[in-house]
Order: sequence, then C-alpha cells, then structure tokens
Amino acid sequence: MGVIVVTGTGTEVGKTVVTAGVAALARARGRSVAVLKPAQTGVAAGDRGDIGEVARLAGEVSGMELARYPEPLAPATAARRARMAAVRPEDVADAAGKLAAEHDLVLVEGAGGLLVRFDDGGATLADAARLLGAPVLVVAPAALGTLNAVALTAEALRSRGLEQLGVVIGSWPDVPDLAARCNVVDLPEVAGAPLLGAVPEGAGRLEPAEFRAGAAGWFGPPLGGSWDVESFTASVR
Repeated sequence: MGVIVVTGTGTEVGKTVVTAGVAALARARGRSVAVLKPAQTGVAAGDRGDIGEVARLAGEVSGMELARYPEPLAPATAARRARMAAVRPEDVADAAGKLAAEHDLVLVEGAGGLLVRFDDGGATLADAARLLGAPVLVVAPAALGTLNAVALTAEALRSRGLEQLGVVIGSWPDVPDLAARCNVVDLPEVAGAPLLGAVPEGAGRLEPAEFRAGAAGWFGPPLGGSWDVESFTASVR
C-alpha cells in the first residue's frame, strides 16, 4: 500500500502514536516513509506538532503539514476563527500523491474523526480518502462506548465506498476492565474489518529506541508486525 489514511473514532484516541508505530515498522523493513498532516490544530507556530512526534518516536520520516491553526478546534472552525484558508480534499490528495511518488509509504493522519469538517462546505478526510483511493485505518479506544463509535465510522466508510483496512486499539490499558476485554472480541464484528493491533497505554512516552523495538509486538502482519489477534484475545479473556 502506497498510501494509508489514519483516522480515529474521535480525538485523543492514539492516532499519532499508531501512525508512529506503523512508520517505525515500515522503516525497520527498509521502506521510506512520509507523514502528511492535512490540518494541525491547537499548536502554535514553531512548536512540535504531530509530525514531529511521529519523527521522534519512529525515526527519520519526511513530513508535511498543509495548514496549522492555533486553536484546538475542528479544522473548519479553527480556520474560520484564525481567518486562514481551509484545507481542501484536493489539496490533501495532491500532496499525498506527490509524496507517494518519492516514498514507499505515505501515512495521512487526520484530525479527530473521519467526518470532522475541513471547511465550511462540509469537506472531510473521507473525501480526501476517496480522491486518493486509499484504505483507511481506524484507531479506537478500548473502553466502554467504543463499539458504537467504531460501528458509525465503519458505516460512514461503507456508505462512501471506502476500504477499511482494519481497526487498531490506540491505548490498551495495563489492567483492562470487563468492557475492554469484551470489546476485543466485538470490535471486528461491529467494524466489519479485522482488529490489527493494540498499542499499550503510555507507549508514546517510551524512549524512541524502546518504542521502535516494541512496535512489532503491537501490530499485526498487514501493518508489518507480529501481533496475533487470536493469541491476544485468548490472553485477555
């Protein structure tokens, strides 16, 4: 896959850490990686954004932001309040295409969820994925309530004819409760797509070398790792 779009069921679900993990595994296999962030919100000019965090954890990656807005809001709202130009899906597709011509893998990390608005016309990350013809990797939390959010995201993808690559749990707790353990079994069913990994809680705080060494055990073979969903499911029941 030349391009993967990474989205979440909401904000703060672990998209950046998952993006870093997938990037780290690709780099370990000798592949060149670029990360595209269409809209970075809530980060001031000069501060490290999500691309910088991916590079810190995964190692050498190319990065491109199309827009940076200072307030931590949906991109359309942040752009309007900052009186700045909004990002268009065509801009995302064009940038990703150019990066794909020079890299083995391009990871497009969205802001918030799949249908968060890029502009006041209602354009979203889903529109960019459609233009790219790229599969979408969904990052979800482990906790109670995630099944509905994953089902809604999957329904939105299907209704737009978009391929869902699979689901990754963005932060698997050290001591999972009953809901989290049951969700491991139920997530693939409600998503209509495989569970492709579970990133340990706090993985983003690891030292880069430790993060890269651990990544293979967090993601399944389709993402370059050795994580096995059946063994994981059996271990948490």
